[in-house]
Amino acid sequence: MASYKQLTAQLEKLHKEVAAAREKEIAAAIADIKQKIAEYDLSAEELGFASSRTVARKTPSVAKYRNPKTGETWSGRGRAPAWLAGKNRERFRIEG
Repeated sequence: MASYKQLTAQLEKLHKEVAAAREKEIAAAIADIKQKIAEYDLSAEELGFASSRTVARKTPSVAKYRNPKTGETWSGRGRAPAWLAGKNRERFRIEG
């Protein structure tokens, strides 16, 4: 029966062989995929990927509160800023 030291050495060797085989197979798969994309002139949209034109863009939130001393604003989303903590928010509300 093999010793613990021998088994761990074999395991490490197998891990290295697995990593090498994976890298080789991935490289072959990527090359095959690239060849098929070129052969059939496929686009990202045809492959099921969102186009860069259809990606939703986040719009900044509209400020609802303003610190009159610094001009700093807060949209009312997320954690309240320190300058507003414990105070009546209505006093800092932006009209409009």
